Amino acid sequence: MSLDDDIDLIASAPVFAQLSAEQLRLLAFGAERMTFRSGRTIFRQNDAADCGYVIANGTIHLFVETEQGAKFVKEIGRPSLVGQIALITQTDRSTTAVADTDCALLRINRSLFQRMLREYPETAAAIHGYLRRELETMLADIGKLQSRFAVVRDL
Repeated sequence: MSLDDDIDLIASAPVFAQLSAEQLRLLAFGAERMTFRSGRTIFRQNDAADCGYVIANGTIHLFVETEQGAKFVKEIGRPSLVGQIALITQTDRSTTAVADTDCALLRINRSLFQRMLREYPETAAAIHGYLRRELETMLADIGKLQSRFAVVRDL
């Protein structure tokens, strides 16, 4: 992949859609290209998180570890960003990510992303708005499922 390919890939991830060409170039230049063979673990639940991954190709499965074993959460592929909260704040991974197929990823570390936000504060506000909308959507989806939890609790 060339730098221009990396820029296009980063721009295609919804959270980065509002970034300028200069901002995209900064992230692409500092990103690390990584590959994972099918079945390889990319990160584990509860690991310290210091980066996000943009999926260039392939698919990743996310799992949550429970007392009964690993439970599948969802499958994600290009151009998703995995671990976006780790770009904003110090946190631990909430899931385990495993390459379902051979994958190519761009690893964007928190310090690079935060440098970009410091240099472009207007972008920080736009990304905050995007993350807020994503959180509101997630909470609405959880609210729709609340009645299912009540049924299980009553059994």
